[in-house]
Amino acid sequence: MSQQVTETKSDGLRREFKIAVPAKEIESQIGERLSDLARSTRLPGFRPGKAPLAILKRKFGDAVRGEVLDRALNDSSRQAMSERGIRPAAQPSIEVTAFGDGKDLEYTLSLDVMPDIKPMDFSKLAIERPVVPVDESKVTETLQRIAASRKTNKLAPAGHAAAKGDVAVIDFVGRVDGQEFPGGKAEGYSLELGSGSFVPGFEDQLLGVKAGAHLTVKITFPKDYAAQELAGKDVEFTVTVKEVQLAEPAAIDDALAKAVGLADLDALKARVREEQGREYKEISRLRMKRQLLDLLNDAHDFEVPPTLFENEFQAIWNQFEQQRKQAAEGKESTAEAVTEAEKIKTDDEHKEDFRAIAERRVRLGLLFSEVARLNNIQVNQEEINRALVQQAQRFHGQEQTVVEHFRKNPEAMQSLIGPILEDKIVDFVLEMAKIKDKPATLEELIEIDDRATPKDDASGKMKQKTSVKKKSSK
Repeated sequence: MSQQVTETKSDGLRREFKIAVPAKEIESQIGERLSDLARSTRLPGFRPGKAPLAILKRKFGDAVRGEVLDRALNDSSRQAMSERGIRPAAQPSIEVTAFGDGKDLEYTLSLDVMPDIKPMDFSKLAIERPVVPVDESKVTETLQRIAASRKTNKLAPAGHAAAKGDVAVIDFVGRVDGQEFPGGKAEGYSLELGSGSFVPGFEDQLLGVKAGAHLTVKITFPKDYAAQELAGKDVEFTVTVKEVQLAEPAAIDDALAKAVGLADLDALKARVREEQGREYKEISRLRMKRQLLDLLNDAHDFEVPPTLFENEFQAIWNQFEQQRKQAAEGKESTAEAVTEAEKIKTDDEHKEDFRAIAERRVRLGLLFSEVARLNNIQVNQEEINRALVQQAQRFHGQEQTVVEHFRKNPEAMQSLIGPILEDKIVDFVLEMAKIKDKPATLEELIEIDDRATPKDDASGKMKQKTSVKKKSSK
């Protein structure tokens, strides 16, 4: 394609070009497309392929012109970048400034170019791998939890006062303003005290009761209770305690092992140790990855593309504002709560912190992309299929819908592929690094420090967008 390209801006990694495509190129493409339509389109009164070009142009002209414009912009911009050896770091932006019958196509192409990235010699990296031996006391605790999950109940001795963990077999009737309500009545219901399976306050009032007891339990339903007709209401339950049962965990023996599908107790212990070791290794790898990202960030100091930086900063800021809003409304989870230290910072101080995080994220993401490109590290179809299956299994009964969602949604699919690719790059780098095992306790391994922040990942930066974004013509 013949075109005239003039560079109008070169500022760091920012580039801007004014591009003109001759009108004859556009008209030629429009003519070719209309000729294609003439061969395949049937119009009333004309034999197949014999409709006059003028009629086709009148009927399909606007659609064809729009189609040709989109194709010309994509082809022309890719050609301009290719001829200059430009690798866009983010999605380029196009603004059409002139286009019409008999006129040249003129537009402005704005983009950030990839910085010059030279990955360090990874063999010079020194990383400590925390190693925690299997803790036999933790193995015992796990066996006890398994035994407790297969507990049986036996009738408590006469006069036994119900305690947490005991089961009270009860009849109850609930009333609001003296009237029974649907779902508020049961007979012979087995309630484990302390399980939290009933409305808050109900189980506490049964502590200390004995078989044969009759009592009235008064509670107030939570204001956000699912059944709106009961939300915030004062309710009285008439309760009769028919039995008190003692819960007995299963014996930790070969029978317990067989109940969970293993040959004997030794095999069960071996499985628990294996799972514990795997869990420790996963946590250890996360700590190694954090060390690695810190070292890589410190060892590479290239300019980051402004567009990627601004997008990342805005994403972090939006997430923070959402969490802050939730905290103000009292809806935050423990993991998302805004800490007191964060609350006393000004917005400018927050933004300064988040800009540093955004710059780190973008730099690591670009570095990882370059390592993947130079070493042909890719995610294969088998790995994608495995990840799809894992995602689908989280939604029982909707597996096919989940799979189709990912296959039809490129952004969702990229959210699946990005972390897989990142892990493969981390493994690639760690294979070359000098790794020294360091004995550690479980407490040291799982210690949460101030660096456990969003800056500790590079996911999502593996994909470099190279398609163009078109703005409307002035």
